[in-house]
Amino acid sequence: MHDAERGLFDLQRGRAVYVTAAPDGAALVASVEGLRSDTLLALRRLADGPARLAVTSHRALAMGLSNGHGPRALSIAIHEAAGPDAVLALASARGTGATGSRDVREASQPEQGGLSLTRLARLLPAIVGVTVSARFAAEVRASIGRRAILEVPATQIAALVADARVEVTHVSDGPVPLQDAEDAHFVSFREANGVLEHVAILIGDRRQWPDPVPVRIHSACLTGDLFGSLRCDCGEQLRGSLRVFGQRGGGVLLYMAHEGRGIGFGNKLRAYTLQQQGLDTVDADCTLGFGADERRYDAAVEMLRHLGIERIQLLTNNPDKVRAVREGGIDVTGRQPLYGTLNRHNLRYVTAKVDRAGHWLGEMLSGAVPGK
Repeated sequence: MHDAERGLFDLQRGRAVYVTAAPDGAALVASVEGLRSDTLLALRRLADGPARLAVTSHRALAMGLSNGHGPRALSIAIHEAAGPDAVLALASARGTGATGSRDVREASQPEQGGLSLTRLARLLPAIVGVTVSARFAAEVRASIGRRAILEVPATQIAALVADARVEVTHVSDGPVPLQDAEDAHFVSFREANGVLEHVAILIGDRRQWPDPVPVRIHSACLTGDLFGSLRCDCGEQLRGSLRVFGQRGGGVLLYMAHEGRGIGFGNKLRAYTLQQQGLDTVDADCTLGFGADERRYDAAVEMLRHLGIERIQLLTNNPDKVRAVREGGIDVTGRQPLYGTLNRHNLRYVTAKVDRAGHWLGEMLSGAVPGK
């Protein structure tokens, strides 16, 4: 799967990748995110037919091109006058159902492979792809031979996606006294594919930790955790967990690189723009081509195992976290809620968490939380 893993980084750098899939042919694909004019021109020069935009089933549904029961992904012919900005808008903006193209079909295996790579790379899940004309086949093959273009079999991409194992490696650790927890120790972990890094913050003397150990699995939120964004309750939950650890005599905060429920910071900002236009947090993510929640918690389970923690009380309002950690073999003996403060900016966000994702925040919405 090494070529597939390298393909993630090539797409992140704006390079085209040649995805092959017998007997479905091959496609030269590039990510829509960061697409440059010269890259788009180069793809069109080599193409046998129009350049095509491949989008996920979520995006196809948002564009009005699918009823939600059709193919997993669609491929749309792009007008030859469309530049990178127009392609990006077609792949991500609200209200772009009328594409102007009658040439819409199910995405080919190579196109679906390219889409999978963008999702794994935390890019906008959309690619521009072309079938290489026979006139330029030798030129492209020569570029592949020089490794100027990476060739990735779709079977490798499928294997990378299907590999449910998430291995984490302990990178380093050291003491970091905090304002609310002077006896804090940070432990850095990296996933085996090198894409994501996570941090475990150990609070207090572990010899005096309560049993079960209080644990918070916290998805990174730059805007809320660091800048106090009013759009979410993340920062308050983070600081609230540290207060709980202090009251309980210690605990563990797993700070996971799951920005924007796993879609990445850039896409999170795109989702914020869509929310400003009236969509809730779930519909905004789906409009961009993502599912309602892209997070997985395998890495959190592996971090707990590395730390030798087997019995925990989970500080969360999210039933998916409880379920995932239990299924990972960790004994979750109980749950403690964490509440933020409602305001006019986060009310729709919190409401969507309850109504769309089943989070246990009903008391917060009803005003029954003391002091909130």
